Amino acid sequence: MRPDNTSPVSGKRLIKRVAGKELTLFFASPVAYLFLATFAAVSLFVFFWGEAFFARNIADVRPLFEWMPLLLIFLTSALTMRLWSDERAKGTLEHILTQPAPLWQFVVGKFVACLALLGIALAITLPLPVTVATIGDLDWGPVWAGYLATFLLGAAYLSIGLFVSARASNQIVSLIVASALCGVFYLIGTPLLTDFFGNSAGEWLRSLSTSARFDAITRGVIDLPDLYYYLSLCAVFLSLNTLVLERERWAIGGNRKHRQAWQAVTALLVVNALGANLWLGQLKSLRADVTEGKLYSISPATQQYLNQLQEPLLIRGYFSGKTHPLLAPLVPQMRDLLREYEVAGDGRVRVEIIDPTQEPELEEEANRKYGIAPVPFQVADRYQASIVSSYFDVLVQYGDEYEVLGFRDLIEVNADRETDVDVQLRNPEYDLTRAVKKVLQSYQSEGNLFDTVQGKLAFTAYVSADEQLPDQLMEFKQSIRESVEKIQADAGERLSVEFIDPEADGGKVARQIAEDYGFQPMAASLIGRPFYFYLTLARDDQHDKVVQIPLDDLSADTFERNLEAGIKRFASGFTKTVALVTPADDFRQGMGAGARFSQLETLLGAELNVEREDLSDGRVSGNADILMLLAPRNLSEKALYAVDQFLMQGGTVIAATSPYSADLSNRSLRLNRVNSGLEQWLQHMGLEVDSKLVLDPQNSAFPVPVTRNVGGFQLQELRMLDYPYFIDVRGDGLNADNPITGNLPQATLSWASPIRVDEEKSAGRNVTPLLHSSQESWLSSSTSVMPRYVDGQISAFTPEGERAAHLLGVVSAGRFDSYFADKPSPLAQQPEEASAEDGENASDAGKLENLPSQISRSPESARIILFASNDFLRDQVVRMSGAAAGGDYLNTLQLAANSVDWSLEDAGLLSIRARSHFNRTLPPMEQDSRLFWESLNYIAALLALGVVALIQHLRNRARQQRYQQLLAG
Repeated sequence: MRPDNTSPVSGKRLIKRVAGKELTLFFASPVAYLFLATFAAVSLFVFFWGEAFFARNIADVRPLFEWMPLLLIFLTSALTMRLWSDERAKGTLEHILTQPAPLWQFVVGKFVACLALLGIALAITLPLPVTVATIGDLDWGPVWAGYLATFLLGAAYLSIGLFVSARASNQIVSLIVASALCGVFYLIGTPLLTDFFGNSAGEWLRSLSTSARFDAITRGVIDLPDLYYYLSLCAVFLSLNTLVLERERWAIGGNRKHRQAWQAVTALLVVNALGANLWLGQLKSLRADVTEGKLYSISPATQQYLNQLQEPLLIRGYFSGKTHPLLAPLVPQMRDLLREYEVAGDGRVRVEIIDPTQEPELEEEANRKYGIAPVPFQVADRYQASIVSSYFDVLVQYGDEYEVLGFRDLIEVNADRETDVDVQLRNPEYDLTRAVKKVLQSYQSEGNLFDTVQGKLAFTAYVSADEQLPDQLMEFKQSIRESVEKIQADAGERLSVEFIDPEADGGKVARQIAEDYGFQPMAASLIGRPFYFYLTLARDDQHDKVVQIPLDDLSADTFERNLEAGIKRFASGFTKTVALVTPADDFRQGMGAGARFSQLETLLGAELNVEREDLSDGRVSGNADILMLLAPRNLSEKALYAVDQFLMQGGTVIAATSPYSADLSNRSLRLNRVNSGLEQWLQHMGLEVDSKLVLDPQNSAFPVPVTRNVGGFQLQELRMLDYPYFIDVRGDGLNADNPITGNLPQATLSWASPIRVDEEKSAGRNVTPLLHSSQESWLSSSTSVMPRYVDGQISAFTPEGERAAHLLGVVSAGRFDSYFADKPSPLAQQPEEASAEDGENASDAGKLENLPSQISRSPESARIILFASNDFLRDQVVRMSGAAAGGDYLNTLQLAANSVDWSLEDAGLLSIRARSHFNRTLPPMEQDSRLFWESLNYIAALLALGVVALIQHLRNRARQQRYQQLLAG
C-alpha cells in the first residue's frame, strides 16, 4: 500500500502505536524518571529557595514559571536527543523509511509521546498552586495561563529537538545542537540582544522570541498571536523533521517524484508561518484576559471617562529608541495599552508614539511647552559603563489642559537584593485614567459649571420675612437674590430658585424643615428676635441628599464661593476636597510630628485636594466634601460642634480613633491613654469604642531590632516576631459586599480597640460592618505591649478571657440627630459678650459674622465611617508593616482611600485602583509552618513519581501476561 492511499483511521492507529512504543521505551529506561525527577526537583528548588517564595510574601506561583524557558531548553533537548539518532545508530531507521505509511505519522507519534511526558511533569507540580491557594488568596487565571504557556513552550522546544535529532547521528551532538538552537530562540528577545537595536527592531526581535511570548501569557493574557506563534513553530520544525526523513527515503530508492513538491510545501509552510506571525502581531483585540478582575483590559470605569469627552483627547508616548535595558521591555506594553485607549475612545482619542530623538521639532515642543526632558540612565556591563539619556513619558492633552506622566509615575522598582532588581509597570491604566480625569476636570471647570450636573438643581432659601431679620441679614438676603439670579441666568432651566418664609402659613414649613433637616430658629443675640436663615441645595432625583450652604460671613463673594462648592458636590468631573484633621505638631512624641500621615496625604492627593483643617473656629470649610479625623486629640467643644454640624449638613465623617496611641521612640514602645474628644459624640451617634485592646493570633509580624555578636562585631538585624496587636484582617474579616473592603486582599490594624454598636440609638440607620478580627481574638486592658523577646526566645502573649470576633471598622449611614440639639451652640454669644457688644455699637459689622445656624437633624446622605485605631495609618506604622511584608505596604492606605472614594460616590478610579497590582499577601507563618509546606510539596512530588512508576510497572506486567498467554495459546 502506498502512502497516499493510507486511510485516516490507520494513520491515527499508527500515531498511537508509535507514541505508545516511545512511552514504553521511556519508562523501560531511566530516561523518563530522570526527566520527571529533575523537572520536579528543579521546579521545587527554584520555587521555595531560588525565588524565596515565603520571603516574597505574595500569593502567586510566578517563581514556578520564571525559569521555565531556560529549564525546558536542557530538559527537552535531553528528552529528544535519542529519538531519531538512536534509530539511526541501531539501524531501525531504514525499516521506518521503507514502510508504506507516511513518515509524518511517525514524527507526530514521537512528538505526542514527548508531549505526554511533558504533561505528566507539569501535573507533578500541581501541588504547588494548590498549596498557595490553601495558604492565601490565589488568582487561578495566571496559573492556568502559565501552565498553558509552559506546555506550548515545551512543545516548541520538543519539535526543535526532534528536528535536530533527525539530522544528527550522535546523541551528544543532538543534545548540544538542540540546546543551542532553542537557546537562540530564547535569547533573541532578551535585552542581551535587543539593547543593540532601537525600539522597533527590538520589538520585532521580541516577537520572534520564545521568552517574550512566554512572559506575555504567564501574566494572564492569552493572545491569539502568541498561541499561533508556538503552534506555527511546532508545525515548521515537525515539517522540517518530516522533510529530512523524506530526503533519506529518496536516498535509499524511494519515490523521487514528490521531492520538489515536498520542498515547496515545506518552504511555503515556513514562509506562511513567518508572515502570519507578523500579520497577527498587528491584531491586539484577539486576546483573553484570564486574570481575576481583568487587570489587563480597559475597565468600564475608564470607558466611562472616555465617553465624557466632547473634544479629541491626545495621548502621546515619548519613548526613545535607545533606552535602559530594564525599561525597553516596558515600551511595547505601554504602546499596546495606549492603543487600547484609542480603540475604546471610538474616534475621540488620538494616540501618537514617537521617538523624540528622531523628530527634533516634537522634541523641542516637548522640552519647551510640556517640560518633558530626557532622563540620564547609567548603563554598565562587565567592560564599560556609559550614560544613556532617554525618554519614557506620556502626554495626556485635552483642549488647553495637559498632564505629563514620567517614568517615575509609571513604573515601580523592587530590589530584593543589590543585584536583583525587578522593574515593572506600576498600574498604567490607573495612572493614565487619573491623568485623563484631571485634564477633563480642569477643562470642564473653565466652562459652564452646570454642564457637568446630571438632572436639575433646586436652590431653596428658608429665610424669614424682612421685618424679622436684623439689618445686616436684610442686606445679605438681597445680595443673595442678586447672586443667585446671576447664576440662574447661566444655568437656564437646570437651576430653580425659591425663597420661602418658614413661619408663613401658620408655620407649617417651619415644622416640616425642623422634622426633615433639624432647622431651628436662630437669634443674633440672647435677647434678639428669633428668625430663620437657611440656604439649601438639592437635586430633583436625590431628595435624600440636601447640601446646606454655610454662612461663613455675610459677603456676596463668600456666598458665591460656597454655592459653587455646593453645586460641585452634584457635578461630575471636578476635583473633590478632603478636609484633614490631625493632631497638632508635637516633636516630643516619638510617633508624632505633623508629617506622620504624609504617605496617606500623598496617595489621596493624587486625585483629590487634601487640605489641613482647623476646627478651632467651630466650622468646616465650605469647600470640604469629606471630613477626615486621624488620631484626633482633645477636640474642643467648638471643634466637636464643627464635626457635628458637618455631619448634620449631610457630609461624611471618616474617623480613625481609639482610646490608645503608641509612642515608639528610642527603641522603646509605650502605649498611652488618649482623649480624642469624640467619645461622647460617637456614643450619641450609636457607636462606642471600648477602652480595651484587641489581640489576635491571626496577626502580622512586628520588626524588632536584635543585636548579635559575630566574631567580635556587633551586628544588628530585624527579627520578625509574632505580634497579636498587629491584627491581620483577611478573608471573612473583610466585608466582601462593600466596595471599601471588597477588593482588599488584607489589612493590618495596629493597637485597635473593639467597636460596639448601640442598636437602639442606631435604629433606622444602615450600619455596615467593614472589619472584624478572627474568632480566636481576645481583649486585654494591659498597656504593656512591648514584644517579649528575652535571651533569644519569644515569650508569647497568653490569651485571656473569652475568644470571639470583634468589630474594628464600621459604616453608619442615614439620618442622625445632632449632639447639640438640646444644648446651646458653642458659637452663640455669652451674656457678657452680648452686653459688651450692645454697649459698644449695635450695628457692628462683625456682630453677625459667626451666625449660629445650628442644624439639629441630618439628611439621609450623612455617613460616619469609623476605624478603631489611632495608629494604623501613620507613616511609621506603615513602614513597620512594610518591613514585615518585605516591601512597600499599601493595603491600609488603600483602605482609607477606598473609604474616601466610596463616600464621594466616585466609583471610577476606585474600581480601577482595585484592579491595580496590590499584592495578594500570604498570612504570617512561623518557620515551622513554612518547612511543613515545603516538605509537603516535596513529598507530593515523590508520591506522584511513585504513582507514575507503579502504573508503568502494572502496565508492563499486564503486557507480559498477555504475551505469555499468546505463547501458551
